[in-house]
Amino acid sequence: MFGECKVAVPAAAAGHPMHLNGAMAEGRGLVVIVEDEPAIADVERLYLAQAGYGVHVERDGAAGLAAIRRLRPAAVILDVGLPVMDGIELCRTLRAEGDWTPLIFVTARDDEVDRVIGLELGGDDYLTKPFSPRELVARLRGLLRRQEGPGTPPPVTVGDVSLDGASRRVTCRGYEITLTTIEFDLLAKLMSSPGQVFSREQLLSSVWGQVDYGAGRTVDVHVAQLRAKLGEPNPIRTVRGVGYAAS
Repeated sequence: MFGECKVAVPAAAAGHPMHLNGAMAEGRGLVVIVEDEPAIADVERLYLAQAGYGVHVERDGAAGLAAIRRLRPAAVILDVGLPVMDGIELCRTLRAEGDWTPLIFVTARDDEVDRVIGLELGGDDYLTKPFSPRELVARLRGLLRRQEGPGTPPPVTVGDVSLDGASRRVTCRGYEITLTTIEFDLLAKLMSSPGQVFSREQLLSSVWGQVDYGAGRTVDVHVAQLRAKLGEPNPIRTVRGVGYAAS
């Protein structure tokens, strides 16, 4: 599937106690992996444990959903093609319940439709097999780091939308709006310099930490989601051929 999945997986990595299903290891947080291919799940578990995360693995979507509800993990690594309940339906169910745990989709399908559906449902990131497990760990670290908000943006108001970086709350016309981690960071970036036009490449670099990610389609999907949640009028303006601005 991916090259590093073919290596032998030791029972425990030296200096990094493996976490099987149960209490987490070194305090970075518990990650629930929902993956039906044992070789892939084992490698993901190994690399996450080496990075200091606790790991709980489930093999089908229904069991994964129950584990997420029960364990309240810091993040979820979710395969799309799962038995019993697929990853798309699992994500849809979580978000409908108001659970916005950071979530990274993993799938063997190199299909933009799957990718867009996953992001529209509230997925925070997306990896297509084959991929490096080191990249998975890096994506997870970046996602959780952004959620913790070490570089807290100051409170700002643009039009009817107010954003408080310290509490990570967004209100629009007096109503609080629930956003995913990526949606919040994207809106914070746009609102950080009202009137400034940011290209898709600039937004990909600063929000996702990447330069080439889905040829900019990811940005468009998240902007559409933000607009849908904020309603009309909202401060996000499209500058054709360039990118987006908040004004």
